[in-house]
Formats: sequence, structure tokens, C-alpha cells
Amino acid sequence: MKNYSVASQRAWIIRNAMTLLTLATVVLYAIFIQWVWGWATVLALWKGAGLGSAFLALAALLGTYVLRTWRIYDYFPIETGGRFGTLLRLTQVHNLLNIMLPFRSGEASFPLLMKREFDLSLARSTAALFVMRLFDLHALLAAAGIGLVLQHHSSWAWALWFCFLVLPVAGFALRGIGLRFAARILPAKAERLLAEVEAGLPVDAAAFARAWGATLINWFTKIAVLAWVLGLLGGISMAPGFGGALGGELSSVLPVHAPAGVGTYPAGISAGAVAFGAAASGPAFEDLAQAAVNTHLLVIVSSLMGTALSLFAARGNR
Repeated sequence: MKNYSVASQRAWIIRNAMTLLTLATVVLYAIFIQWVWGWATVLALWKGAGLGSAFLALAALLGTYVLRTWRIYDYFPIETGGRFGTLLRLTQVHNLLNIMLPFRSGEASFPLLMKREFDLSLARSTAALFVMRLFDLHALLAAAGIGLVLQHHSSWAWALWFCFLVLPVAGFALRGIGLRFAARILPAKAERLLAEVEAGLPVDAAAFARAWGATLINWFTKIAVLAWVLGLLGGISMAPGFGGALGGELSSVLPVHAPAGVGTYPAGISAGAVAFGAAASGPAFEDLAQAAVNTHLLVIVSSLMGTALSLFAARGNR
């Protein structure tokens, strides 16, 4: 009887592993915010700007999480079909772990969770994640590039920006040549890895257009929201706002990325804003530094809220 009870408990834990992981992540992160900043401080920081603005920014950021989930859902339609809620929860846990853990070590959770929830091979999900991260990096730079274009206000700047924007289209069109070239120069042992990378690419032009379009909308929305918040809280113009948003997001992929981005994310925002024309000293810079901290808080609270809301999504595989 005792052995049956233990086995039953283990089976329950296995069935509800995703829910338990999500709950643990949310609770630990909430405790972390209280320990570092305090929830009262987080809410007080937004009273001056208006809670309505905070809720609008949160809603826009939560929308990007849904769009990010849809991109994966569309990437693996057969494996994830009919289980968008489960995938939403998986994506949110992966995103929160990425924010919490240093050195981008949270990325390792994605293939492991996809294997558990959807029985997707580790190699294929890792290859797809690599391709999507390339999309993300390009879209992030393209979105932030609008700040540079706004600084110059010239037709040649817009032309250069557009050429950079459509680079993935050229890359996808020439993927066959690139893969054949890689097959010739790489050792034979890398053939399987190369095949998995190819499997991680969109299956056709339509799938590529959907993935690329979703990525652009996702990052353009997020960068625009963060730039707006920086302008609202720090009193900076649009161009430095875009630079600050870029600096903060790029800091999260650096090897020195601190747990939860404490210190490094606001520093990245300040550095990016200064590089795009914001004041580098004096009262204006102090306002920028405070706005950077507030914007960082907005990002992590939105991640926490998104993960908490995903608990109401569909349950995982039993």
C-alpha cells in the first residue's frame, strides 16, 4: 500500500511537472523582486508617470509574449497542434529562466521542455532555437536602427536601413548555396549537425515569411514600448530611447549578464541611450539612470506576470 502511495505521488509530480515548475519560478522571482527592490517601491516608481501608462506598457509587452509563442506554434504545427496553451506556458517559463539565469544558460531549458511536452528531439528544437535567435538578433538591430535613422533624417540612411532589414530574405533565398558550401568545408562528423540546422529552418517561403514577420512585429513592438517608457520616465527623445532599449536587450546576451539583469540591464540602457545622443552627465543623466532601472523593472514584472497568467493555460501532456 505504501509503495502504491509513493508511486502515485511520483506519477502526479510527473503529470504536473510543468505546472509545478511554473509555480516555483513565479514564487522565486516574486521573492527575488521583493528582496532586491521591494514591491512597494516597484509600484511607487510608476505613480508619477501614471499607472495607466504602466498598464498599457505591460499589456503591449504581454502581447509580444503571445506573438512569440505563436511563432513557435507555427514553426512546429504538427507537434504542437491544438496545444497553444501548453506552449504559451512553456515559452513563458523559458523566457523567465532566461532572464533569471546568467550567461543565457536559461536557453537550455527550451529544448528540454519541448522534448518533455511535445516529444521533439533535442537536436531539432536546438537548431530551430538557433535560427529563431538569429531572427531575433536581426530584428532587434533593425528595430533599434530606427533610432539611428531618426538622428540623420536622410534618404540614404533609410535606404541603408531597408537593405539591412531585408537581409534575412536574401539569406533564406541563398540557403541552399550556403548549406552546400558548409557541407564541403566542414568535417564529415558535422553532417548530422548540419542536417539538423537545415531542419531548423522554415520549411518554405510562406513559413519563412510568417516567422520573419512575427519576429519583426514582436521586436519592433517591444523596442518601441521600451523607448516610449524611457522617454516618459527619463525625459529623453525618441532616438536615445531606441538606443537605450537596444542597449538593455543586447546586455542580456552578453557573458557578463547578471542574474535577472540586475545592474547590467540598466547599465546597457544608459550606455545605449548615451551612444544615441542622451546626456552623459549631470541631472539629465541621473534621470536617465533612474528611468533605466524603472524600465528594467517593467520588463521583469511583465515576464513574471506573463508566467503567472500562463498557469491558466491548458495543462500539459498526461
